[in-house]
Amino acid sequence: KLIVFPRKASKPKQGDSEPAELSNAKQLSGPVIPIQPSRLPIKARKITDEEKNTSVFKSMRIARANARLIGIREKRAKEQAEQDAIKKK
Repeated sequence: KLIVFPRKASKPKQGDSEPAELSNAKQLSGPVIPIQPSRLPIKARKITDEEKNTSVFKSMRIARANARLIGIREKRAKEQAEQDAIKKK
């Protein structure tokens, strides 16, 4: 149960815990959040020609644009398919 201590002990406000609950409060001892072991560091290596020639910024911009425009592209493809079906008739 959560115990809310008043900011000023002499002036408790509404929503603060009762004095009886405050006297029974105990500090939590022991690990609160477990410490996760750190990951092994990546060893240094040479940069390949493929990595040198690719632009991460450019590929991220293209991926972002594709994600943003996927709906309108589907709509245009659907309209184009409908127009092609009308032309075939």
